[in-house]
Amino acid sequence: MGSEAVPRQRGESVASGPAAWTLAVVAAGAVLIGISLVVLAFGGEEVSDPAVLAALACWVTLPYILAGLVAWQRRPDSQLGVLMIAAGFVTYANFFVWSTNDVLHTLGLAAQFLPPVVFIHVFLAFPSGHLADRVDRVVVGAAYAAAALTVPSLVLGVDAPRNVLALVRAPDAALAIQNLQLLLLAGLALAGIAVLARRRRRDGRPLRAAVGWLVDAFALGLLMIAVLLLAGLFTWTAIVEPARLTTFAVVGAAPVVFLAGLLQARLGRAGVAELLVDLGVNPGPAELQDAIMRALRDPSVTLAYWLPEFASFADVDGRQTAIEAGPGRSATPITRDGARVAMILHDAWLDEEPQLLASVAAAAGLAIENAQLQVDLRARLADVRASRARIVSAGDAERKRLERDLHDGAQQRLVALSLALRRARSRLGETDENIAPSLDDASILVKEALEELRTLARGIHPAVLTELGLAGALGALAGRSPVPVTIEELPTERLPQPVEAAAYFVVSEALANVAKHAPGATAWVRATVEAGKLLVEVADDGPGGAATAPGSGLQGLDDRVAAVGGQLEIANPSGGGTRIRASIPVDPDAPPAP
Repeated sequence: MGSEAVPRQRGESVASGPAAWTLAVVAAGAVLIGISLVVLAFGGEEVSDPAVLAALACWVTLPYILAGLVAWQRRPDSQLGVLMIAAGFVTYANFFVWSTNDVLHTLGLAAQFLPPVVFIHVFLAFPSGHLADRVDRVVVGAAYAAAALTVPSLVLGVDAPRNVLALVRAPDAALAIQNLQLLLLAGLALAGIAVLARRRRRDGRPLRAAVGWLVDAFALGLLMIAVLLLAGLFTWTAIVEPARLTTFAVVGAAPVVFLAGLLQARLGRAGVAELLVDLGVNPGPAELQDAIMRALRDPSVTLAYWLPEFASFADVDGRQTAIEAGPGRSATPITRDGARVAMILHDAWLDEEPQLLASVAAAAGLAIENAQLQVDLRARLADVRASRARIVSAGDAERKRLERDLHDGAQQRLVALSLALRRARSRLGETDENIAPSLDDASILVKEALEELRTLARGIHPAVLTELGLAGALGALAGRSPVPVTIEELPTERLPQPVEAAAYFVVSEALANVAKHAPGATAWVRATVEAGKLLVEVADDGPGGAATAPGSGLQGLDDRVAAVGGQLEIANPSGGGTRIRASIPVDPDAPPAP
């Protein structure tokens, strides 16, 4: 196992929260805003259905201030709370256009394009409160620049004579500027949707449902803002008012969803107590991972344990695993007595809940030692299995070498000697009655030695297995067997070399046992590939009684099959006979034998 790089973790902020009096002032301001919006709606000269508009105005204003207060208190190091409060106050200022007072009305005109800009800023700055990259900053910066065009339109006399800032009466120029603002802001709202979509493709949908819904609400809010702006630009009179009401309803829902996410996070912190209860039963690695998953309410959580002896991380099954915080993923360390013992891999959105992560990591640290020992044991077992597989592979390679050396060396020399003896016998004829029989006997002995050598070579490693594959090798094996063998089914495709070798020796040893212990029996052989495994069965109708006794051939087969991740079963049915069944996994990524 090799070492893995550990991603840098987000540090805890040391920023202090807002003073209590600051929160109280903002909260009092929110109450006054709610009252004044009702007054503005019912006192405005051009307001139709004031009750509905007052409710929608409060809906699109107050939730942002409330959610901003909560976010500011929870995460003072994040600008998101301040941005949300600003969005609420700016939106409130926009409703001054309902006022009968010319100064307040002008203030409302000045702020009329700021709400969509601030909403774009809030939506793209979620969750940290900071604009993540250059594209975000360009979109938001262009939106503020478009909103700033309100100043020349006011100076040029838009909505005169109520506009107290009108210095020049140029209504056509003022209208052209407003139309440009509508077009620009509509385009930038759609660009904001594209930014959110790009994040979704890069990071994937957040696994925490509340966060996913919130991002969806952001995208829908930007879409409705764009529709409302375009309706004003192209004077789609029939849909302006429905678009306004729908936009208010959708944009106001975003902070409500945000608060629901905060509630879910608080419930998650309450789940730490449940985690402590789960840890009290000394859970294993998988149980500990499941407990952390429930506490964080994140189904993607995985736990990786640091194994100092292997200098790497391992999963709950002891397999080496990489600790890389890719797109949408993050990692939080678990420490014990100041030493790193494990990592929690989780959804990146949980980085916005540092207190929850810290609580869960601290609680898990109390029970990590036992689980870490189990993972270490599993890693050692996996290492032993891999070592055993390497030993078997090396043994097979050595068998191949010995078989090749015997075939190309001693066997060829015996063949040459046999030919030489035949030539000498043919030249001698019957002239020497003493030498001729000796040559005949020598030829017979050489022939027997050659056959024994070939049998030995096949036992070391059957060349037919390399040349014809498992089907051909088993067919040849059945043909040489001293007992009748019926081949019921064989695989047609080539399989990985270790799999073919293990299957061949299972059948070879099984048939040798039949010939040795039940010479009058009949055997059957079947080999099929099912569900990613090679199933090999050898059955006979002999007296039965086969078992994997220590040091026996079947015990060696059991070890060989286990070395390639398989299992060997031996059954002795009550009706007699023996059935040997081997199940050997076939790695789909392993190359087939040549």
